Parts: sequence; structure tokens; C-alpha cells
Amino acid sequence: MKVLIVLTSHDELGNTGQKTGFWIEEFAAPYYALADAGAEVTIASPKGGQPPIDPKSELPDFQTPATQRFNEDQALQNKLAHTAKLNEVAADDYDAVFYPGGHGPLWDLANDPVSIALIETFYKQNKPVAFVCHAPGVLNKVKAPNGEPLVKGKEVTGFSNTEEDAVQLTKIVPFLVEEELKKNGGIYSKEKDWHPYALRDGLLITGQNPASSEEVARILLETLA
Repeated sequence: MKVLIVLTSHDELGNTGQKTGFWIEEFAAPYYALADAGAEVTIASPKGGQPPIDPKSELPDFQTPATQRFNEDQALQNKLAHTAKLNEVAADDYDAVFYPGGHGPLWDLANDPVSIALIETFYKQNKPVAFVCHAPGVLNKVKAPNGEPLVKGKEVTGFSNTEEDAVQLTKIVPFLVEEELKKNGGIYSKEKDWHPYALRDGLLITGQNPASSEEVARILLETLA
């Protein structure tokens, strides 16, 4: 079982002067769930090398057993520092793809033609595609084989408008994940803010927020079984 994890290379939070990137919990929890289940995991990002970790995700309030494990895992930290370039990986070599969130993907992966084509190829090859928190936003230009938005008519979730309001970034982000999923015809639903919530509709797996990352990985493993 081979799984590709795709991380953002974008580290600027709009014009705020603050840094962003990927949310460490949304990478660490799924990575360990997959690796502990025997999956061979490759990590890629648009620019390759060390992807930016959102500094807020390293604050004490957001630590979990998975992030604590990551903090002590020199081997995984080294692997993360040497991600493959996204344009050098092929869907043919993997059984599934997983996109962690954080705000970074809204700027680069959502508009990256390589990422868009990669997701479309996985889907055409009948392989599961999984996204958590802000990562469902990278689907905004992804098409199904029939040419319509991939999320159209499918049960989906992702970071909610109320959660974006709570972190006070509604006016900073290039678009709202919930709004974009609805605009593209997704059947959007959500749990209470910050509660775990994940959905599978066929090959498409989505999770609402950081608390949902392990659940998305669990559903992905079930889908691959």
C-alpha cells in the first residue's frame, strides 16, 4: 500500500506579514495512522524540500499525541525536510493521495495545475483522494471525468465559515472553503465547530477541521482495505 501525502509550499498569510503553511497535526496524525498500518508514505510539495509548518500549529494549545510523537521523530522530520517535487511524482505509483490542510494550500495548491491534474488522475484511476480542513479547498478547480466539478453532487465537508470567522481570517483568505465547495455543487455538511467530522462519497474523502484528521486517515485505510 503506497500513499502520497501532498503539502503546501506557501508560507505567507495574505498581506498580513504573518506566516502560514500546513497544520502539523493534520500531517502528523494521518502520517502515523497510515505508516502504522503498513503503508509506504511519500511526501511531496510544489517546491520540494522543507514545506512550511504553520507556526500557530506548533503552539502548546494545539499539541496532540501525534504532534508530540513527530517532535521526537528525527527520521520523519528529516523525511519532511526532503519532500519530493510535486511535478516529479506520478499517480501511477500510488494507491491513494492525502492532502493535509493549513491555510497555505488555499494560495498554492488550489491553483496549481500539477496538483489539479494529479487529483484528476488519481480519481480516473479509481483511487481514493482524501482532504482535511482547508485542503478540500484545493478541489476548487478539479474536474470529474465528465468535465463537471469533482465535488458536484457529492457529500463533502471542509473548514466551515464559522471556524474561519473564529480564527479571524475570513477577510484574509483568498476564498472560504465551505463557500467554494457549495459553489461547485458539493452537498456540504458540518459538525459543531472544532468537532471531528469526516465524510466519504465514493472515492472522495473529506474532513472538516484539524480534529478530523485521524478520522479521514481511518476512512482512507478502510477504503484501501
